[in-house]
Amino acid sequence: MVCVDNRQEVREFLVSRRAKISPDQVGLPAGRHRRVPGLRRGEVAALAGVSVEYYSKLERGALAGASASVLDALARALQLDEAERAHLLDLARAADGTSALARPRRRRSRQWVPHRSLRWVLDAITAGPAFVRNGRLDLLASNQLARAFYSDVHASPSQPPNLARFQFLDPAARRFYPDWDLFADISVAIIRTEAGRNPHDKELHDLVGELSTRSEEFRTRWAAHDVRQHGTGSKAFHHPVVGDLTLAYEGLEMAAEPGLTLTIYTAEPGSPSEDALRLLASWETSHSPAATRSDPAATGLGPVAP
Repeated sequence: MVCVDNRQEVREFLVSRRAKISPDQVGLPAGRHRRVPGLRRGEVAALAGVSVEYYSKLERGALAGASASVLDALARALQLDEAERAHLLDLARAADGTSALARPRRRRSRQWVPHRSLRWVLDAITAGPAFVRNGRLDLLASNQLARAFYSDVHASPSQPPNLARFQFLDPAARRFYPDWDLFADISVAIIRTEAGRNPHDKELHDLVGELSTRSEEFRTRWAAHDVRQHGTGSKAFHHPVVGDLTLAYEGLEMAAEPGLTLTIYTAEPGSPSEDALRLLASWETSHSPAATRSDPAATGLGPVAP
């Protein structure tokens, strides 16, 4: 199992953010004899308005007790975006031992059962895939179209469906995600964000350990300490049944279930992707357990060639 060491997390996160900023980005001369990429510790300290000794202490992982004003100054000095700033605050709460008090307790996916009303909501969404996930990217509940859309993710009966495990360990992901590298970056950034928010999640540690052991692509991205807030946008897919789709998505944090996100995909009205989703819905209906299991080729809904 890989355990999240808060001091190491803080140290590696701050060092990685410092390395991303060039002197000219903050109006400092580059000089000729820089031994490290990005800014020096003293330059970050000056920008944040703290002593070099104090910043060095923070960068060694001693974030406990840092005031909100110091954290805010540090975020400005390192030019952190919204997701990175939130991650820094999560690390500070964990260092203080207050993360369990500051955030609602998360439920383990294997124990969580969606309310009937949530099932009704998911089933009422028929024009696009809709599903509930946690910060580990486990798929916890899905509507019918989402199950068809992520049919390869649901293919293994031995494990609960997990988007990160599919991303890095299943060769089918290379076909499903035309821009595989972008999706890989997003997946790791979401999990890294969850590690900062919920550092004592054993199942998350186990997932990170499994992926780190089995995937060099995951290990490389995990070491980058990139984080992300994943709320809205569009993505391209290649589904084995209906071919290419470009879908918009909205990720909605569930107030009744802290730590869980309801994600809904939809296609632009009148687009080929909307037609593809209708075709996929029809295919799923014909292949559901209640339907006659005819051969896909006989229904005219067989796999579309790449």
